[in-house]
Amino acid sequence: MADPHIPVLLKPLLRAVEPVGGVWVDGTFGAGGYARGLLQAGAGQVIGIDRDPSVFRMAQDWAGEYGDRLRLVQGTFSDLDDLAGAPVDGVVLDLGVSSMQLDQADRGFSFLRDGPLDMRMGDDGPSAADLLNTADQDQIADVLYHYGEERAARRIARAIVAARPLARTAELAEVVSACLPRAKPGQSHPATRSFQAIRIWVNDEFGQLISGLQAAERALRAGGKLAVVSFHSLEDRIVKRFMQARANAAGGGSRYAPPTEAAQPAFSLPFRKAIGPDPDELDENPRARSALLRVAIRTDAPASPADTSGLGLPRLPSAMGGA
Repeated sequence: MADPHIPVLLKPLLRAVEPVGGVWVDGTFGAGGYARGLLQAGAGQVIGIDRDPSVFRMAQDWAGEYGDRLRLVQGTFSDLDDLAGAPVDGVVLDLGVSSMQLDQADRGFSFLRDGPLDMRMGDDGPSAADLLNTADQDQIADVLYHYGEERAARRIARAIVAARPLARTAELAEVVSACLPRAKPGQSHPATRSFQAIRIWVNDEFGQLISGLQAAERALRAGGKLAVVSFHSLEDRIVKRFMQARANAAGGGSRYAPPTEAAQPAFSLPFRKAIGPDPDELDENPRARSALLRVAIRTDAPASPADTSGLGLPRLPSAMGGA
């Protein structure tokens, strides 16, 4: 069965991590595009992890052809080391919401398709409606500003509170759009940033990302490869700084600070910069336009907890007792 959902940056990713062999973890299984690409490129086994149980039901039509080379596990990639159960040769993470999820109106991710205001990637925890209908105005504004980089966050938060209770994606999209200028041709929908921010909030995506990167460090054997595809600057900043910090490649500190002994690097960085899509991929898959791939190779240094203070993790002032 053909997969209509094209995995972003798959060919550059496979080139960047070749030769592909051994056991790999696809921590964001989704429609299975990366898992299939890895298996076809020579991986002995792929462990596909996803917090969304529906993706495994949709994979039933094709997963059987790989036999025990494909093992599917429900869970979050923040636990990928435990879920894998043994050291692995590679980890792939494709961050953000999948086009498959956006296409399902009943999942509540899309401002273009009316559905229940849900946005959960799994089947537990509070939905977007639960949070938006109970949080105070300051907290909603902080989410929109810090997770979505929305400059009109305060205005939108006031409008959301005034319009409560909200139950449908179309209602939220209308509230947000009424607070902003009409989009010009070629510009993104006015609700794009707000929907992104709320989705990140509902799913604790930044917390999951940092935990997932640390889990990958624990799971990878020496020489194992970590490949991460991100879709917006906040995610990419966290991935970049994590890899640089764990490779001791973040640059020198302040000349006023006393010298400190560098920890043994847990990763090496084979590429100086992130890898983006080429023109052919952009023609084939417009979703790839904002995608960036970063790759790191595990050393034989023992895994250790990473200092998250310098990773650029957005923090909500309201969650820390601020305004």
